[in-house]
Amino acid sequence: MNIIAQYPSWRHRYATIFGQFRRSFAYVIDLLGYAPIAAAGFAVPQFLPQIRKLRATGDSAGVSPSWAALTSVNNAAWIAYFTMSRYWTALVPSSSATLLAGTLAVILLRRRPLGPRPAALIAAWAITLAAAGGVAGRAGLGALLTAAFLLQVTPSVWTAYRTVRPTGISSGTWLLILGELSCWMIFGLHAAEPRLITLGASGIIVSVLMLARIHRTARNGRVALPAVSGTS
Repeated sequence: MNIIAQYPSWRHRYATIFGQFRRSFAYVIDLLGYAPIAAAGFAVPQFLPQIRKLRATGDSAGVSPSWAALTSVNNAAWIAYFTMSRYWTALVPSSSATLLAGTLAVILLRRRPLGPRPAALIAAWAITLAAAGGVAGRAGLGALLTAAFLLQVTPSVWTAYRTVRPTGISSGTWLLILGELSCWMIFGLHAAEPRLITLGASGIIVSVLMLARIHRTARNGRVALPAVSGTS
């Protein structure tokens, strides 16, 4: 009898707990919609550490001018894509990346101009993006932007791993890139946007590769210091 009498009480308690969990889950889902704002927090100052390091040390070893130029071009295309998609909050990080990556590209190109072939390829890619957006609209531009990030970061990874001591690369910039693209992957999963998911996942992988290269270079430099001082 006591067990039967207590049944409604337990049922009410479980219903209350489930209701609180459901409200908490809905709140978290709502928060995911603000991931572009978090991405903006990472993206706005994203290239400042690299620019500051380059100006302070003059060391550009391992930093690719093609990467900076392609980053500026691709983010300009993302501005158009986000405008067509009405993702207004996403315009802030893409606009900042366009401006600062362009600034970094100018600084690097003054020190190490691109050859005719890389310059022609970057110009051709910019024209292709503009043509895709003008002819096929959001769908056409989005299809190219799905692969754009891999095209963009390939020169950076290639240069970093081909340079014996890539001491010019800023870890701060790549940590911010990692944070931004993690946010985009989260938002892509929330909005069921495959292009943003692909962008985020690719960005996380590349950022980890670059940070690993920076860490290895710094560690090898610390190991080499005692040997150098011992011979002098």
